[in-house]
Amino acid sequence: MDSDAVRRARERIEQAAGGRADPASIDAVLERAREQLEALAAAAAELETSLPNRVGDAVQDGLREQVLPVARHLAEVRGLMNQVIRRLEHVEGDLLSERHARVDDLALLVDLVSSGWRGVDERLARLEKALEDRSGAVIYRMEERRPG
Repeated sequence: MDSDAVRRARERIEQAAGGRADPASIDAVLERAREQLEALAAAAAELETSLPNRVGDAVQDGLREQVLPVARHLAEVRGLMNQVIRRLEHVEGDLLSERHARVDDLALLVDLVSSGWRGVDERLARLEKALEDRSGAVIYRMEERRPG
């Protein structure tokens, strides 16, 4: 086995292992998502308060009937978004752990293959040395026989 090929394989494994995402960047992404959800909730609350206060009794009653369900819907959407974020965090964690496990498996496989080829190289070297140590070989020549 070429030691250069083993070296390149190990470098690739180290590069793949070095590409692991750090928890700080994951936390930053999640914090931005939470901030955006809070901004959405603040915008919804601002929308509710920006409606005209006094348009008339009939308009106010109509607005109340429409705003309360919207607020419930927004609260429901906010809860669902938080649930989606939690699930995405879980999926991302699982994906990263699976990826790292595959990289570790690949590193083990490369080590096993390289040690196997090292054993083959050593055995071939012993056989070659044993053949070189012999003083000579007996050569038997086969004569061509003609059918008689």
